[in-house]
Order: sequence, then structure tokens, then C-alpha cells
Amino acid sequence: MRTASRMRIDAHHHLWRYDPSVFGWIASGSAIARDFATEDLRSALDDAALDAAIAVQARQSPEETRFLLNAARQEPAIIGVVGWIDLRAPNITALLDEHTDPLVVGYRHVVQDEDESDFLLAGTFINGVRAVVEQGLTYDLLVNHGQLETVPQFLDRVGEGRFVLDHAAKPDIAGQGWQPWADRISAVGERRDVWCKVSGLVTEADHTAWTPDDVERYLDHVLAVFGPERLIWGSDWPVCLLAASYDRVVDLVADWVARCCPDAEAAIFGGNALRAYAIGRAR
Repeated sequence: MRTASRMRIDAHHHLWRYDPSVFGWIASGSAIARDFATEDLRSALDDAALDAAIAVQARQSPEETRFLLNAARQEPAIIGVVGWIDLRAPNITALLDEHTDPLVVGYRHVVQDEDESDFLLAGTFINGVRAVVEQGLTYDLLVNHGQLETVPQFLDRVGEGRFVLDHAAKPDIAGQGWQPWADRISAVGERRDVWCKVSGLVTEADHTAWTPDDVERYLDHVLAVFGPERLIWGSDWPVCLLAASYDRVVDLVADWVARCCPDAEAAIFGGNALRAYAIGRAR
């Protein structure tokens, strides 16, 4: 194992026991319509010479957090869990106090699946996220490029904290979409307490025909907006398998970093995740 400052981390992966009634968004017969367990994760990490990983929720239930915590206790490479909690619950502070665990580094809600374009701005939801960040935990923002417009106002209402924007807010790479995503993510990047995950991008591209050039335009933009000190690499495994192998997802960003910001390799592939999730220090 490398020292913490040089640790190579997959900062965004999932685990699940596949059940079509629970994972309705997974097409039957697809590459990810099966179980993905800690043994599968360990194999992927070893093959890519990665040291550690952060597990992220894929279901909207308290059981999901417990499932990921159990996985983390089985697999030492999982150094943090971004779980799910009912952020709209009136007793959210009590729930957070009741479910403390040092392996929980943050929480997430699948906002991209919500119909309301201004879902983030609901008072009850803002109160819940504020309670999370006040506990010293990180909130992961999973929004699509259309919902990105409301993120600056959401951040202003929540106040200071640590926030991670998942999958660069899911730009329409397959359709070569650029605006208004580019301007909207620039507005988010003005907030210094927001990190951007360069994860999940291959599945926003054409699954069968994407090339590195298709994705690198978007990588170049988030680098200019957030700087190398606020970019975090994650695989989005196993979802990424719909468009690429694990190794190809690693190589896509590693090759880009080697050309565009080689001095930031250790930060983007590990150090920034440790800071964003306050892993290894008191919150």
C-alpha cells in the first residue's frame, strides 16, 4: 500500500445484488444486470493497480447505506461510503446522529431521477443537506446537465460545506452538447468548496463508438474551471462497463492527465478525494 499522499483511489464505484424490481434502470441482459460484489471490486482494483475505493449509493433506501458499510468491513480497500439518508425527513439531524459511522464520509440523493427541475431548491431538502454538511460530512450532487442551472442557488442556500459534483453534471457527450452545460458548470466552479468528479463520462458518450477525443473536450473545460486541485477521478464502475472496460476508463483520464496536468496525477487520482471527503482527518 502506498502512503496516503500517493494512494491511488477510485473515488466513485457501486456494489449491488442485482434485482430487476429494485434496479429498474438497468436493462435486462445488459453487462451490468448481475451482482457486483467486493470480490469483483478487488479484482478490478488489482488489475488497475489501484489502492483504495469509495463506495457510492445506488439505491434510495437506508438499507443501501448498511449494505455498503458491510461491504467496506469485508473489503479493506473501501475507505469511505457515500450513503443515502432521507434528507427530507423532519428529524434529519436526529437521523444523522443515530447513524454515525466513521466509514460514512457523505451522503447522496439521486436528483437526476427527480422530475422537478428545481428539486434542489425545496426547503426541506436544503435543510437536510445543510444538516449533512454541518456534521462535517460531504454532499455528492448527482444532477443532469439540465438541473445544473439550479446548483449555484442551491449552494448559496445551503451555505458553507464540502460538495462533490458527480460525473461533471452529465454533459450530453453523445450529442456533442456544449451549451448551456459549459457556462452552468463554470458558475458552479466559482464556489471553492465544490470538487468535480471526472467520472461516468464514457456512459454519456456513444457507448459503442466513443473515442478519447469525444470526452477530452469536456475534461479540458472542467480542468479550466475547477483547476487540477478540485478534480477527482472515479470509475463509476460497474455502470461504466456499458461503454468501456475498467482499464479503459482508468487509461482515458490517466493519459489525459499525463498530457495536460502531469504534476496533478497524484491529486486527481487520490489526494483530492481524501480532501473532499475529509478522509484521514477530523471533520
